[in-house]
Amino acid sequence: MSTEQSSRLNDNDKSITRFVMISHAVVHTYELSIPILMVIWLSDFGLSTAILGTAVAIGYGLFGIGALPAGVLVDKFGSRELVLVCLAGMGGSFLLLSVAQGIVTITIAICVWGMAASVYHPAGLSLLSTGVEQRGTGFAYHGIAGNFGIAFGPLLTAILLLFFDWRYVTALLVVPAALALLYAMSASFDETAAVQTEVNGGKSTDNKPMSLSKFVTDSRSLFTLGFSIAIVVVMMNGLFYRGTLTFLPDVLSNFVPDIAEQLQLFDPDSPMAKEFNPASYLYAGLLMIGMGGQYVGGKLTDRIRTETGLAIIFISLAVVTVLFVPAAQAGAAPLLIISALLGFLLFSLQPMYQATIAEYSPPGDRGLSYGYTYLGVFGVGAAGAAIAGYLLSVVTVGMTFIALAVFPTMGAVLAILLSRTGDRRA
Repeated sequence: MSTEQSSRLNDNDKSITRFVMISHAVVHTYELSIPILMVIWLSDFGLSTAILGTAVAIGYGLFGIGALPAGVLVDKFGSRELVLVCLAGMGGSFLLLSVAQGIVTITIAICVWGMAASVYHPAGLSLLSTGVEQRGTGFAYHGIAGNFGIAFGPLLTAILLLFFDWRYVTALLVVPAALALLYAMSASFDETAAVQTEVNGGKSTDNKPMSLSKFVTDSRSLFTLGFSIAIVVVMMNGLFYRGTLTFLPDVLSNFVPDIAEQLQLFDPDSPMAKEFNPASYLYAGLLMIGMGGQYVGGKLTDRIRTETGLAIIFISLAVVTVLFVPAAQAGAAPLLIISALLGFLLFSLQPMYQATIAEYSPPGDRGLSYGYTYLGVFGVGAAGAAIAGYLLSVVTVGMTFIALAVFPTMGAVLAILLSRTGDRRA
């Protein structure tokens, strides 16, 4: 896309962008509401953290693993239909949670959520990349909506729990999916408007039924040198994302005692005060600032080469990561500043790598390409949490952050290497 083009969205762009923004926000609202509910399930059902943690981990794992087969289905059936299935499945999973009688029902419901949610990213991003002409702007708004769900999902759940039993809360949380589903069914747009110059509107012309051999053939065709490097770049982002964010609330709790009174949102004697500490609110603020990062990162994809943008952001992120603990120990103001920088840079990566994947994959295999992308982000990336957890158990917090800085450093090196392959396909 030419950098001289206007960044203004046309009517089709706007319709698609609204469609994916609403759906994306709902996905992450559910994703981050589950940990809040876990605290209650532990006491109500007398579960151990090991048993409940394993059950939830299976569902989260399916969120990443399911992205690859979902990508295959997107290329076969289109994005709209699969997003509808995703929304219906997520709503149904929380309805099932509202009648859960024990760990078996909880496990089944969260697995249903994971399988349904895994469909979204390949479908939504494929739709943005083939239907929106101002792709970078579309990715920016899409990312902002995701961060909205990430930041406000836990807060919404916590507030509802102040007034209702958890079963009513999970039933009420079906409403966002229902409303999104109603809007999605009424939305009108052209899924391939941005690739009309391609054969058959940019979609695959292969009408053969899906099979393992076809999947292998398509994958081999997809994995050029450039795409292979881009996927490893995505994995570096995923490992850093999970490794940093999973334990960040606990890490922040070591640095916020002096500003605890300023951050306390609930009455100290309220039930929710026992489930939240001040670090949770700083964490939520960091995620909200990430919305700005998503917007800026998306806008930049229309103005500079995405490989250049990735390299600059990764290098900046590595520096911020190394400086995070020293800055946090210096006082409240440096802690707030370094946290804001971390949130801004971390989430500005997302539209950059999403647009990069589009540049290194053909339109007809865009669903498959984003399937591999989110297998890398949420599947392989999940190992980042285990790596961070191990590091925190054997070395200091400062050393852990220095070690985690290896991931963005490697990402920057790979982004520079990617820029020299000359292997773009879009």
